[in-house]
Amino acid sequence: MSILDCAIIGGGPAGLTAGLYTTRGGLENVTMFEKGMPGGQITNSSEIENYPGVTGEITGMDLMMPWPAQCQKFGLKHDMVNVTRVSKKGDIFTIHIEDGTTQDAHSVIIGTGSSPRRAGFKGEDELFGKGVSTCATCDGFFYKNKEVVVIGGGDTALEEALYLAKICSKVYLVHRRDTFRSAPNTVSRLENTENIEIILNSSPDEVYGDNMGVTGIRIINKDGETRDIEVPGVFTFVGNDVNNQTLIQEDGTFLCDMNEQGQVIVDISMKTSVPGLFATGDMRIAAPKQVVSAAGDGAVAALGAISFVDELLN
Repeated sequence: MSILDCAIIGGGPAGLTAGLYTTRGGLENVTMFEKGMPGGQITNSSEIENYPGVTGEITGMDLMMPWPAQCQKFGLKHDMVNVTRVSKKGDIFTIHIEDGTTQDAHSVIIGTGSSPRRAGFKGEDELFGKGVSTCATCDGFFYKNKEVVVIGGGDTALEEALYLAKICSKVYLVHRRDTFRSAPNTVSRLENTENIEIILNSSPDEVYGDNMGVTGIRIINKDGETRDIEVPGVFTFVGNDVNNQTLIQEDGTFLCDMNEQGQVIVDISMKTSVPGLFATGDMRIAAPKQVVSAAGDGAVAALGAISFVDELLN
């Protein structure tokens, strides 16, 4: 099997843009390893209104749909497998795949993103998928004309609460602080939506249910007072955890330098501490966690990978 010029791990906005730029920029042997359909976590978003050049209401799925075809036009290959580890010996990286096979590469761009974080309240794990969800686009339809609770106070939580308000009879938004850190326009829309009740200075204490699923949630405010809300659905949007597992080596250490939060340390060129390894998107330090930023990361990393491979082979 020939050595890849560049292996791209992850098929979100960063990985797809890296695939576009590496292939169009002259690298002839580039494969993107993505176990699912390309597009990334943004495909779960119900509404995108801040991607440059895109106006009107558009879902994350609609936004990302044309990207793979554009990349493949210039020769990007997509291998739908699960990468378990990336290692390096000498000048060669090795991509370890779940089925036991490997693929060598001269450079690697990794953009495995992040995953929705669990909020950590009682009953959350037991009832996850049975009324507890982290995806309004995926599961909102099941609660048409019903009441639901949304946990969180960031951009995602507010945007998904607004989306659910179009489907559900009522949305309770529970936030542990007394103010929101979301965009002012989003906060204004939230406050002016009649079927959203905002509950501040409160956190989930326990979600409960029966063999059919969630039947309610108990919340607790900063004074210790509790309130039970009878709902069949609870949506949590409390941040994300970095998907850095592919960088863990056999001895338990990371392939490159990381910070205490498990984010990859990169410079302005997306270079890691390992020559030829670039990190992009939500998994890098100081990531804005925006589609446009991830795409920019992918482009920058791709240009770096092209230069690295040219110097290595010529």
